[in-house]
Amino acid sequence: MTTVAEVMTRDVRTMRPDDTVVQAAQAMDELNVGVIPVCEGDRLVGMVTDRDIVVRGVAQEGEIRSMKLTEVMSAHVRCAHEGDDLDQVLSEMADAQIRRMPVVDGEDRIVGIVSLGDIAAKNPDDEVDVAMSLGDISSPAEPDRSGSGQAQSPAQNPH
Repeated sequence: MTTVAEVMTRDVRTMRPDDTVVQAAQAMDELNVGVIPVCEGDRLVGMVTDRDIVVRGVAQEGEIRSMKLTEVMSAHVRCAHEGDDLDQVLSEMADAQIRRMPVVDGEDRIVGIVSLGDIAAKNPDDEVDVAMSLGDISSPAEPDRSGSGQAQSPAQNPH
């Protein structure tokens, strides 16, 4: 059995809930990543993705320079533990359609992050499982065709 500890990335960069979305975006750009764990001290309280910043931040049309991560982050986060079976975690990632999962200890302190890339690069024996999970994770979402969405193209906007 391969465990999460064998493939995860340790010493991940974290941010605080009161950091701004601009600071998070700059850190993501610097690190070339799309997600950053949000912690109070070393306790995980959420995750913020580049998509959160755009969809929850920019779409709110708020003051982006002062917008805090607490306004856009996901607070209810699926986590893995270092001793978890990698196949089980991969299955959970596929079920939840997520590409990366924070790794915490028994007290919810962040100790790393595990991604599909980590699994593929460090555990080539699971190549088929990773490919299948990526297929499950990448299945397209159905668009909201209810007409109740707020997004309008310039041609639809009467202003």
